[in-house]
Amino acid sequence: MDRSMLGTTMPQGMPGAAQRRLRGTSAGVRGRGASLVRRTIAGDRPQVATPPAPAVPTLCVPEDFVLAPGELSPVDRNGKNLPEDVFRCFGCTLPACKGAGGCASNLWRNQQDGYLRAILTARVYDVAVIQSPLEEARKLSEAVGNTILLKREDLQPVFSFKLRGAYNKMAKLPAEARARGVITSSAGNHAQGVALAASRMGCTAIICMPVNTPEIKVANVRKLGGQVVLVGESYQEAQAAAVARAVKEGLTFIPPYDDPYTIAGQGTIGDEIMRQISDPEKLDAIFVPVGGGGLIAGIAAYTKALKPDIKIFGVEPTGANAMAISLARGERVALSRVDAFADGVAVKQVGQETFRLCRELVDGIVLVDNSAVSAAIKDVFNETRSILEPAGALAVAGAKAWLKRNSMKGATVVAVTSGANMNFERLRLVAELANVGGRTEAMLTTTIPERPGAFKEFISIALSSDADLSVTEFKYRYSAGSTAQVLWGVGIRNPEQLTALTDRLNAAGMVSHDISGLEVAQVHLRHLAGGRARSYTGRIEDEKIYQVTFPERSGALRRFLDIISPAWNVTLFHYRNSGNRESSVLLGVQVPKFDEARFATAVASLRGDGEGFAFNELQGAVREVFDQFIQ
Repeated sequence: MDRSMLGTTMPQGMPGAAQRRLRGTSAGVRGRGASLVRRTIAGDRPQVATPPAPAVPTLCVPEDFVLAPGELSPVDRNGKNLPEDVFRCFGCTLPACKGAGGCASNLWRNQQDGYLRAILTARVYDVAVIQSPLEEARKLSEAVGNTILLKREDLQPVFSFKLRGAYNKMAKLPAEARARGVITSSAGNHAQGVALAASRMGCTAIICMPVNTPEIKVANVRKLGGQVVLVGESYQEAQAAAVARAVKEGLTFIPPYDDPYTIAGQGTIGDEIMRQISDPEKLDAIFVPVGGGGLIAGIAAYTKALKPDIKIFGVEPTGANAMAISLARGERVALSRVDAFADGVAVKQVGQETFRLCRELVDGIVLVDNSAVSAAIKDVFNETRSILEPAGALAVAGAKAWLKRNSMKGATVVAVTSGANMNFERLRLVAELANVGGRTEAMLTTTIPERPGAFKEFISIALSSDADLSVTEFKYRYSAGSTAQVLWGVGIRNPEQLTALTDRLNAAGMVSHDISGLEVAQVHLRHLAGGRARSYTGRIEDEKIYQVTFPERSGALRRFLDIISPAWNVTLFHYRNSGNRESSVLLGVQVPKFDEARFATAVASLRGDGEGFAFNELQGAVREVFDQFIQ
């Protein structure tokens, strides 16, 4: 394919559109370059003023930096070269390291091919790390018309790439430093990497974790041999405590990303990719998840040294985009807040050394939202039956978005699946967001007339002219007015199909809106819709509430409505596709006493051979509980 289609890194500064979208809030950054020379009445002999306090980084709001799906962030190659962006080791007090060049203990990092040599000599394979496979995602590749290769770092012993950097950093320590012990701060994958590396090396590892860290992560670290200390309400407080203790007790702090040897350990992934791919000349791009930047810095350092034409693209969540903003502004910024959905990359400020390397080597950052990440988790599950954590699926989501935006066909890209430490409790949210993120489901609101038969009429208009449409969710509750609101979901193949659907409904006077892009609707509104009835009398006369087992097959809803509506007024319909052969519906229907026998006959017909419907009326104590919320 023509590499000219890949695009080039943005020049110094930013294009007008991106510049207009980027807004940062300065927080104590005035006078960064102000002179410290002061004139005196005795002449021009300068006096040195009192040094200023350390500069506070520019504070930025994540939502103020917006990129279209698949769009690359600009990269300011020159940057502002601020003193606070120069790498110095955590807690370092050596006078030689305080100069403009930063850390004097690792000068090799500034040498030509310094990182290439460090990566080739990294000691990640001594005991702990496996060479993870590079696998084609065949189904996904076919769907997007390009070859997507997965670098399966989720298969490492701690289910994350973090073990590489931790092990290499610790292996490079002098024996006496390892004997004194190591300390780090982390609430996740890095903690497990340090704990396992320490156990294999026979040294003590203290892991400072925030007090609100989930117990399952604390237990995992302890199981691997780490001594857990719960301290601080946030990661920043835990890190400060770890650095202070390291200085006080002579322990070595193991940084999660901002250290040359940590970066070199992560860079071995780039070495493996180059060795594993059949023809590196045909590799167009590598997509890498970005948090603090250690992983992408290492991969970029190795790959660009050997194959500078291969594009290195970072991928960040829209709500945790510290690297994208930093590269665009030419300085390390601090985010005012971060979205913790992809907690493995939820970093407020990127590293000093990682920022330098990314500014020099990375070709841009792609931003993806939580629904796109969830769709990528589903994509990888369909390929491998492995469940990635959100941070682990970022690269897949970014690759899909970039390939689509640039109308790429026949390209070959690698996506690094960086981890699979997924909390089981989060799977429900991922499942809710995945289909919307994959553009295979849309969520809509529709206003329908509040009268018997309107439900059936609505379904007829929505589905009758397109047999491929299927209702995936339906939330409705009776309203005493002339109209009622419906929150519902529909399975779609393409945007044109959705547009035709909303046009049909709007033309029929049933005003409809696509709210698929509102994540708050996916997370909250779908669970709030269909609550209490809007009735003038409080209770709905003659209302019966049933739990109905619905068969998940084409035409089941229309078959149900043919029997029930408009003969009886449906007052409540609460349904969500479960992915099983059957799903549960909460049904409300008005059945006067005199009509109960006829209704029973209708229900019996739906229970007939091969129908699969089952009705269970809520009565007694169960009905009393539901009435507290639906009446």
